[in-house]
Amino acid sequence: MSRSGSHSHRVRWWCLIVAVVAVWVQQVEGVWPLPQQLHQSADRDCLSPQRFSFTYGRDSAAQTGCSVLDAAFKRYFSIIFPDFTTLSENVLQYMWSEPQPFVVSVSVKTRGCDGYPDEDSDESYTLSVSEGQAVLRSVSVWGALRGLESLSQLVYQDDYGTYFINKTEIVDFPRFAFRGLLLDTSRHYLPLYAILKTLDAMAYSKLNVFHWHIVDDPSFPYQSRTFPDLSNKGAFHPFTHIYTQSDVIRVIEHARMRGIRVVPEFDSPGHTQSWGKGQPGLLTPCYKGSVPSGSFGPVDPTVDTTYKFMASLLKEVKFVFPDSYVHLGGDEVSFACWQSNPNVRKFMEKMGFGKDFTKLESFYMESIMNMTAALNKTSIVWQDVFDYHERPRSKYVVEVWKQGCYLCKMRRVTKAGLKVILAAPFYLDLPIPTHSWARYYNIPQDTVLEIWKGAKYQTELSRMTQAGHRVLLSAPWYINHISYGQDWRNSYAVQPQNFSGTDEQKKLVIGGEVAMWGEYVDATNLSPRLWPRACAAAERLWSNEEKTLNADLAFPRLKEFRCELLRRGIQAEPLFVGHCRHEYDGL
Repeated sequence: MSRSGSHSHRVRWWCLIVAVVAVWVQQVEGVWPLPQQLHQSADRDCLSPQRFSFTYGRDSAAQTGCSVLDAAFKRYFSIIFPDFTTLSENVLQYMWSEPQPFVVSVSVKTRGCDGYPDEDSDESYTLSVSEGQAVLRSVSVWGALRGLESLSQLVYQDDYGTYFINKTEIVDFPRFAFRGLLLDTSRHYLPLYAILKTLDAMAYSKLNVFHWHIVDDPSFPYQSRTFPDLSNKGAFHPFTHIYTQSDVIRVIEHARMRGIRVVPEFDSPGHTQSWGKGQPGLLTPCYKGSVPSGSFGPVDPTVDTTYKFMASLLKEVKFVFPDSYVHLGGDEVSFACWQSNPNVRKFMEKMGFGKDFTKLESFYMESIMNMTAALNKTSIVWQDVFDYHERPRSKYVVEVWKQGCYLCKMRRVTKAGLKVILAAPFYLDLPIPTHSWARYYNIPQDTVLEIWKGAKYQTELSRMTQAGHRVLLSAPWYINHISYGQDWRNSYAVQPQNFSGTDEQKKLVIGGEVAMWGEYVDATNLSPRLWPRACAAAERLWSNEEKTLNADLAFPRLKEFRCELLRRGIQAEPLFVGHCRHEYDGL
């Protein structure tokens, strides 16, 4: 017998011996987020990185040269075999020479390798793992990416360092098309590496929209080509704390290669103090009695120069950010400065607004939304715009962000016929325990006004959808709020479709997003505050509602996924007492 044949037989015998002796060996708890259908058997294949390969199926519309999948094959090889170059000699003597080959065949029906993911992207896939092969099929490259992530989570090691994968059948697709994560880069500047690392973790969790709250009152880090003084004078530092055009392009491309959309937010007329530093005349002068006080309030909605500026800025945004959505904000506008300004009061009288400053804000927001519509962009606005009696056209989306009865808010929005995005229960920047993730679970089927606040945001859901708006919910997912314990369970328990409304209303809820606001978050604590808490919302937005009702059943999978995030370089905080297998070297 040849030496190579002898080695090949020895590898097969070694795999068999390991399988028999280590019958107790850990298998994967499952995939996170949970696939729609997953069936596994105890039969498993022994894998070797030297004999493991990705290939395109013969019937695949995408072949070698597909940028998205070519890069994904390399990326997931390194994820599946992270210690490929550092395998111990004890393992190498058995695994180095001609083990059983294992081929992952990937076939997609439509090529789409050079485009960007959008709201209509098909992320469905099927995955069949059998002896010596895995067959992954999808309609699009974006579905293939989701399937590759699931495949990577099926591979595990025993204590001897041997890789295994069990025979598995998966049929999978997302419950919601919009599964977002908001990062605030104004209150604290986040270095580029922190944003890119967050995008990686989003892809691992199958989140697909990066809501980039790029500017706000404290700083204007976006370096505009049209208005360079906005960052020159409005950023924390004009050279070090900015996002250049090349930085933005890098973020968008990094996201694209992982099937993630980038939706920028330029929030106005409030939250614009940093804008005024580089754009004189944009903000409203506040008055004390009959004289200016020297301070400034929101954007001045009474002068033509404001609208010329906004039209130029939004035109630039259209060409820099390829996504069809742009977030226009519209929240938390203080009317005190407008009330103090005699020119604003005269404008109000001329327009017949009386003393109702909500009408003035609505006038401004209507104008800005018309601009984005003319640029063929869909607007997302915070629920405040709807709360102030504005009736936006059905082309834009409302985000429900206010805490409380977010389902009430969603009911109101969907009743109005608008799509909804749910964010209210997913604000992760607030201090609450990791065990509460179960609250983030039941998101409606098609989520976009953004509902972010309200003691009863369920009422908002009903009210806004009844008006025909698409709605996003963020109110229960403000994960910048943290507290001691397992607060991920709170997120996991969210039931955003549980509001009074018709089936058609509930279809207007297009998804949700977790929000990480930056008052107390920078690059030092971003990842552990986000992960694995954001994963609870990720599963709620992806997985079947009926199969994911029990947080206790989900806990072992989330615990293992948290360890997987650590193994991949994501600093995810612990869920409870315990350890991760990669923390020691085994033999």
